[in-house]
Amino acid sequence: MRVVIVTESFPPDVNGVAHCALQTVRHLVGRGHDCVVVAPATSAADEADAYAPCRVVRIPSLPLPGYPQVRVALPSRRVAATIAEHRADLVHLAGPFVLGVRGMAAAARLGVPAVAVYQTDLAGYARTYMGAGEAAAWRRIRCVHAAADLTLAPSSAALRDLEAHGVPRVGLWPRGVDAVRFRPDRRDETLRRALAPDGELIVGYVGRLAPEKQVELLSGACALDGVRVVVVGDGPSRPGLEQTLPDAVFLGRRTGDELARVFASLDVFVHTGPFETFCQTVQEAMASGVPVVAPAAGGPLDLVAHGRTGLLVPPRDAAAVRDAVWSLSADPGLRGAYGAAGRAAVQGRTWAAVGDRLIGHYTDVLASRKAVLAA
Repeated sequence: MRVVIVTESFPPDVNGVAHCALQTVRHLVGRGHDCVVVAPATSAADEADAYAPCRVVRIPSLPLPGYPQVRVALPSRRVAATIAEHRADLVHLAGPFVLGVRGMAAAARLGVPAVAVYQTDLAGYARTYMGAGEAAAWRRIRCVHAAADLTLAPSSAALRDLEAHGVPRVGLWPRGVDAVRFRPDRRDETLRRALAPDGELIVGYVGRLAPEKQVELLSGACALDGVRVVVVGDGPSRPGLEQTLPDAVFLGRRTGDELARVFASLDVFVHTGPFETFCQTVQEAMASGVPVVAPAAGGPLDLVAHGRTGLLVPPRDAAAVRDAVWSLSADPGLRGAYGAAGRAAVQGRTWAAVGDRLIGHYTDVLASRKAVLAA
């Protein structure tokens, strides 16, 4: 199968869209499929692309105002040209927003089937950044995804949202986790002593530091006796959060085995953002054998079994986050049980298994398109 993956983000970017796109390409190439990636250009792209599993076509881009970690691709004929030159059987659109919309239009003009992967809660972001605009965001989402042969949602909550807002032809495609990299025996006592020299319970957050993540909800946990909050990640909210959470340890961005070591060295993982369509860091914490506290909204509803692998709390509720952390801090046996159950729950969620499900979706789309053309 010849596939062009048009993605809004790709390594060296560090985010969910980029990570999922890379894992998708790795799996497709490993299964013998012929892939090309189209992605926005970044200053460090050349070095990253040298290690990519297939050819990467970079489109000139500009940083998003106020959020330079996000690049927005400029108009370019290279998107359509790449799809045509590759003689694509199918176009995969990862988180279509700007570049993906152009990819969708090009695929339609060329008569190539398109699968759109919904990954970002634009409506939630509109509410966070503008205080309004949810209806307009859903109109754009519906317009973009209605043109696809199939839209894939990463969680049952996201699937319900898409269907409720009139997006047609929606299927479920979750995300995989690297349970070899993220595992309990990465726990590092030297790191733990450096982070919590007085033996405090280590409570961690991993992810972007941006308004929609609501990391300030950790303030109550920071105030608990015997608790050390560790924040991993970077983004525009970091300066403000360092003031709001003065007792927390900010480690900045961590990746690869270093990130796995941090995950496994936590006692409790807390995710605070209520707008997650999936929430990969929850899976990585579970694979690391760490109990999870997360909002009862969006992707975490599929991932966290309340009272078995962790605790779900009301969204946007700092007191509930604090109380959940406190209850786990007082019961090491419960933390161990939740962590072991979380590890067991994600063991089968490999990228290979998830990638094969994606290929199954591709096959169904191609068969449907063939049947329509034959009719």
